[in-house]
Amino acid sequence: MLTMKEVFDRFDEIGCCSFATPDGHGGVEARIAHFFAYDDEGLYLRTMDVKPFYRQLKQSGRLAVNGERTEAKVVFDENNLPLFKPGYQMRVAGEVRELSMAEVEAKAPHDRNFNVAVYDIAKYPETRVFVLHRFHGELYDYDYAMVNRDHKLHRERFAFGGDAYEEPGLRITDDCIACGTCLAGCSFKAIVPGEPYAILGERCDECGNCYHACPAGAAVSKGE
Repeated sequence: MLTMKEVFDRFDEIGCCSFATPDGHGGVEARIAHFFAYDDEGLYLRTMDVKPFYRQLKQSGRLAVNGERTEAKVVFDENNLPLFKPGYQMRVAGEVRELSMAEVEAKAPHDRNFNVAVYDIAKYPETRVFVLHRFHGELYDYDYAMVNRDHKLHRERFAFGGDAYEEPGLRITDDCIACGTCLAGCSFKAIVPGEPYAILGERCDECGNCYHACPAGAAVSKGE
């Protein structure tokens, strides 16, 4: 499983991400922001207490973040289809809490990023710090053209602070008749022959091709 540092570093490479919160009226609002620090307690962000973002964090205690690192330019092949460069997406979702000024100041001597936060609070007194402390997420690393490896996808899910996650991918039940139809239809190279056949969740895009093709109805979602 990814470490907290690895999760932070991936988001840091992306830079600005979409931070989404419940708006308190049955909807969701999103804005561009970033995590500024991490430690064993979680991932840290700043906002101002005069902003809707602050009120939504306080009222809901919930936050979802996602972002993508890839080349922005889209190239098309001779069939006028897009060629996707290798890249990755990161997403997390979970619970946040606000830190007191004393907590922020206590972290500052050990991490210059918190020292910057102390400076910001002095300059902008309405600045507030939150930590995403209980959350789950996923690294979705793609190489659809198989430039750097022999399969398209690597997915890795993780959780911190006592949260839980479900492993990715569809699954094949004992109803499998080992006919190989699913294997032939899987472009992600996620299926392993056997009795029954098996799906490598870390490679499965959950595209549904095996679900659609299986004559025995043995390819199902994880929840089925």
